[in-house]
Amino acid sequence: MVRKARMHDVTAIRDLISRYSQRGDMLPKALLELYEDLRDFFVCVNGDGQVIGCCALHLFWSDLAEIQSLAVEESDKGKGIGTTLVQCCLDEARSLGILRVFTLTNKPAFFEKQGFEQIDRSELPHKIWAACVKCVKFPDCDEVALVLRLE
Repeated sequence: MVRKARMHDVTAIRDLISRYSQRGDMLPKALLELYEDLRDFFVCVNGDGQVIGCCALHLFWSDLAEIQSLAVEESDKGKGIGTTLVQCCLDEARSLGILRVFTLTNKPAFFEKQGFEQIDRSELPHKIWAACVKCVKFPDCDEVALVLRLE
């Protein structure tokens, strides 16, 4: 089941993101950031209520948002959870009137299957790079920028 994240999900979201960030697959998120950005997050929970996936839609401007922190438990990959989480974020973006959603990822094929297209990172506003200084790969980023134009 996918739903909007709740306060009691924050620790599980942090733990899931931490496993990915320790491998260098995404930026870490401190508890404070997760509490501040909780309304950005969707979670997927299993039958026991355990968080097994998360994804956030972070708003940048009146017409631009980012898909962030997409993570699914390793044992639950390949079940469509990531796709469902991204689609929930895109549905929310549409309902808010967002025209473009982008993501930065080292797994571009997944997002291309969702309709995203690769773009040059220089096409994105400079403001989005503020988070990059937290990355262990900065300034030698290996992520690909992709965008989806919504109608």
